Amino acid sequence: MDLIYGAIVTGILSGGVYALMASGLTLVFGVMDIINVGQGALVILGAYLTYTLGQHFHIDPFLSLVLTIPAMFVIGAVIEVTVIKRIKRERTMLSILVMFAVALIIEGLLTISFSANLVKISASYVDTSFRVGSVYVAYIYLYGFLMSVVLLAALYVFLYRTKFGQGIRATVQNRTAAELIGVNVARVETVTFGIGVSLAAAGGMVYGAINTFSPVSGYDLISRLLVIIILGGMGSLMGALFAALAMLVVEDITAVVWSPVWASLVFYVVLAVALLIRPQGIFGTVVARRQ
Repeated sequence: MDLIYGAIVTGILSGGVYALMASGLTLVFGVMDIINVGQGALVILGAYLTYTLGQHFHIDPFLSLVLTIPAMFVIGAVIEVTVIKRIKRERTMLSILVMFAVALIIEGLLTISFSANLVKISASYVDTSFRVGSVYVAYIYLYGFLMSVVLLAALYVFLYRTKFGQGIRATVQNRTAAELIGVNVARVETVTFGIGVSLAAAGGMVYGAINTFSPVSGYDLISRLLVIIILGGMGSLMGALFAALAMLVVEDITAVVWSPVWASLVFYVVLAVALLIRPQGIFGTVVARRQ
């Protein structure tokens, strides 16, 4: 019973981090109708940036976010302006191919720079634990969860309490109508893509502190993030949050009750069953919108 309780705790805490990474993915889809399959590689890029700052400059992983989040925002904005904006027709399908190519380029550059060896972000709180009842949980899970809550709250305030955020939500609802009322949709798309990528940097820092990673780790990660946003409902931030928490708890419980092998499989089994019951996802009604 203690193992199951521990799995629930770690599942919720790690689910918050996955929700953060998935929120960037689903926000980009909601605004731009783009499935950013390069998000996994961008998360790993963020992890490597944090790893480099720690190894060479001894900067704490959480303090490094002051540098990595703006850096990844710029990288995302550059990708959107130089690559995504050039796609005019069949944007959703072509974006999959284009962002897959971007992911391959990132993977290649990381392999050249760091080799294919597994690495891990180190800090004192990565290997120390606190007690929750009879269960010990590493501090990195708690700190990562709290960071995710803060950033998701900041994203909510930005989207619902600022004029630019209102422009983003207007674009999600109806792109043409947003343009007619004066929203600079091109700028909204650039900023949105940058935000999505910068959230990947924050998630990558925690991911790299919990797991060992290499340049090819993005493939497994993007498959998990896609499951989360599909299950939650494409374009739904609330759906991504709910699905991330639920899936990570189910996965961790499966790992302790059966085996880690089954834990990886359960991600996709749950998705298949859920989509048979509700094909549009849990909060999928928000996708039926603009023309």
